[in-house]
Amino acid sequence: MNKTTLIFLGLILVLSSFVMLKNNDSTLNRLKDDAVILSFGDSLTNGFGASEGASYPEHLARKIGLKIIKSGVNGETSSEGLHRLPRLLENKPDVVILCHGGNDILQKLPVPILKSNLLQMVRLIKDSGAKVILIGVPEFSLYSIGVHSVYSEVADEQDLILEEKSLKHIELHRSLKSDYVHPNDAGYEYMAQSVMEVLEEHGFIE
Repeated sequence: MNKTTLIFLGLILVLSSFVMLKNNDSTLNRLKDDAVILSFGDSLTNGFGASEGASYPEHLARKIGLKIIKSGVNGETSSEGLHRLPRLLENKPDVVILCHGGNDILQKLPVPILKSNLLQMVRLIKDSGAKVILIGVPEFSLYSIGVHSVYSEVADEQDLILEEKSLKHIELHRSLKSDYVHPNDAGYEYMAQSVMEVLEEHGFIE
């Protein structure tokens, strides 16, 4: 191998390393001061069980200082959410925090339908140009408090950021709950803190 070939190969390695570093640079996600975040979901997003102004999106907006559109509907199923989502995406959010499916789980609706609806929501969000943060919802079972497996499946298939600790933690601590399912003020604050940490970890905010 001659000297010219070695130099050429060296340049390729340097350029490859630069591209890899650039692609792994979390600052590529950095949100501008006028960025818009859409918190989309059911009662867990609407803040059922909390005092006025104490839902997780409202806590989060105060913590990070960015505009957050809170759009949660009590009792909504994923099929109903899928129908409602396109209108909200007209706001052109930069990030959508998707927390949906709890009512499907509670009502024991077919899991394949829930998964299909979540996947369709994710595709709609991506097609709108926004990035997705998926919040995993627990199974709400006396025998299992873990996050339902459908959320990790959707996250893996769509290469999503998955926040899966907050609701599981809340379900395990009665002091953070207003009833069997919903957080109280402290629970929603914990949820907001967990989401903020995910935003920081992935470079959306400093």
